[in-house]
Amino acid sequence: MNDNDIVSYIGNIDILNVHKTAFLCSHKCPADIIIQSYDWATKMRDEGKCVISSFHTKIEQDVFNFLKKGTQPIIKVPARGKYKHISQEEQQMVDEGRLLFLFFFPDEVTYQTKETCVKRNEYIAQIADEIHIAYATPNGQLEKLRKCL
Repeated sequence: MNDNDIVSYIGNIDILNVHKTAFLCSHKCPADIIIQSYDWATKMRDEGKCVISSFHTKIEQDVFNFLKKGTQPIIKVPARGKYKHISQEEQQMVDEGRLLFLFFFPDEVTYQTKETCVKRNEYIAQIADEIHIAYATPNGQLEKLRKCL
């Protein structure tokens, strides 16, 4: 997959031109990883660094909540087709030019599956300049991805 695989997007496409750090984390992770992830997100926000993620797992959602309080660009990559609606808060971030949604699945893909999540994570890893995997469940999908990097 490459940038040409983008089916559609919402937001400032120029964000793709900045240095991007991927944030990925398995659904279940130890408590110390959660605290470290909050500290990492705060640092990224305070330094104005662009983070790309699905922001799907609970910890990824928490990281997004830390990041959105800043002014740095953020890229969200769902494992499905284009949203019909986004939240008012996210729309404001889009309007400010600091949030970009990338969709590389057709609009007919209206929910995510294990397969779309795997492809999404591979895509994020491919277009990121750096990758931060906070935690990967042993023998899980992120661990398999980490081994391929």
